[in-house]
Amino acid sequence: MDGARRLVREEAEKDSELAARLARLRERLRQQARRRITRLLGDYDRKGGELDATARRSDEEVAQRIAALEARLKAARSLSLSRLPLELPEEVQAAILLPTASWNQPPPRPGLGARIRAAFARFVAWLRRLFGRRAAAPVAKAGREVPIAIASADGRALGASALGDAIARLSAPQQEELREDIAGAVRAERQGLAREAEAKRRALEAQRRQLEEERREAERRAAADTENRVREGEERRLERELKERGFVAERGGELAVTYGLVERFARLLLEEESRQLPGDIRLSLKGGASTGVYEKARLLRAEEVAHIDLPGSLLAARLAGQRHIDETTSYVYREVTSERVHVVLAFDRSGSMSEGGKLEAAKKALLALYVAVRRRYPDAIVDVFAFDNEVRVLDLVELWECTAGAFTNTAEALRAAHLLLQASRATRRELYLITDGLPEAYTAEDGRVRSGQLDVAMEHALERARELATVSALRSTMILLKSEHPEYEAAARAIARTMGGDLLVTDPGRLGVELLVRWAHGTEVERRIATPAPLPPAPAARGGGPTRRRRRADRRMGG
Repeated sequence: MDGARRLVREEAEKDSELAARLARLRERLRQQARRRITRLLGDYDRKGGELDATARRSDEEVAQRIAALEARLKAARSLSLSRLPLELPEEVQAAILLPTASWNQPPPRPGLGARIRAAFARFVAWLRRLFGRRAAAPVAKAGREVPIAIASADGRALGASALGDAIARLSAPQQEELREDIAGAVRAERQGLAREAEAKRRALEAQRRQLEEERREAERRAAADTENRVREGEERRLERELKERGFVAERGGELAVTYGLVERFARLLLEEESRQLPGDIRLSLKGGASTGVYEKARLLRAEEVAHIDLPGSLLAARLAGQRHIDETTSYVYREVTSERVHVVLAFDRSGSMSEGGKLEAAKKALLALYVAVRRRYPDAIVDVFAFDNEVRVLDLVELWECTAGAFTNTAEALRAAHLLLQASRATRRELYLITDGLPEAYTAEDGRVRSGQLDVAMEHALERARELATVSALRSTMILLKSEHPEYEAAARAIARTMGGDLLVTDPGRLGVELLVRWAHGTEVERRIATPAPLPPAPAARGGGPTRRRRRADRRMGG
């Protein structure tokens, strides 16, 4: 996906139509982001309006309660205690029952003189009773009344009659004290209400400030997030279009490349490498050799539309009840090639191939060669495998995603190629084996891979090469990527000579071109071959014969 994004950016700099399309997409994404920001800020404004409405209702309610208290305070100041006050029954009752009121205090303790007089009065009363005289009726004295608060039934509340009796028993100073107590209670209630209203205002103001801070922060985050959303939307659009075209697929929650994308990439690689080829070789890669024999068959590839059998396709569409031609009713004239082709592509993926871009160059070259083979021979069998300690058969996606492994087990790679090509019924068999060094590992008789013994690994590789040499109609090419060690080329030449093939020594940058040139040297025959005939052994080249000249030309081609 990173490569696709870079490609889109690079192409947009050169393609004005693509740049305009991207600009329209970004503007649409920014408009969506702005609408989202507007909705977000609208929610904050709505919450702020709700806070303002709550504050107004609270202020109105407090103002009404204060006005009512002011009226009650005015009534308390002008309170007449000559009758039962109906305006302030609760305040009057609370003031009457106030424990600190003077009328609710116990009478003061009498002084010494009062106690002496009381004792003398009790003595006189005793003498009168002693001599039979009738005592005078007692006279109630002021200040000896029972406290008013005790006059209630439960000690906390007074009835209407009890409240009137209590007010009537108060003296003038006590009535004035009652008025002050009532006014003080109303003033205290008003002050409490004012403090409560102030606390509510402060709480609402704090909520308002917090909401404003949240709004500013949300606006800042949304503005900063807009470009991220534009970039993410652009990436999602790219991923969707790649999915729709079958270039990527979602597997296990992650995006993975598909066979279609790798094949498309391989075609681009082939086109890029073909620009460096001579004209006659480019023509042979397109299947210039012709048999002149055609057969009528269903449409398989888009490039076959040029050879469509229009009358036959229209007839097939009408017989199928269709008004138009589609893939199921399209027939073309396809040229019948006279060869059955089987190509084996093997490459070294040992740890040393990760150096100097050798592994990437090998994968690109093999992809280009794969497309070249299938373009000329659509029915060809192409086997691709990588080898390190073991051999692993790959498809195009696995080929591109292949990574470096362990040691080089050349013998096992030759054995796998021998098994594939020996069982093949193709009339043209080719092997391309890419490596960058000596055989380092081998597979022992017990099936275990052993490494570290270069001479034993070389012996196993030569033994497998001799087995491969027994395959008839085989053209094998061993490609050695250039190295500073001369013994690498000597070992590769010995293996190539043993299996009856050629050796190509080249650098990673020229690998794709060299492979295509080698592949283009094959030609088609003009008659069908029923069974593959074994090739006669090539005579030893002596002097300056054609075989010797061909090998010299091959070495020059391989660098």
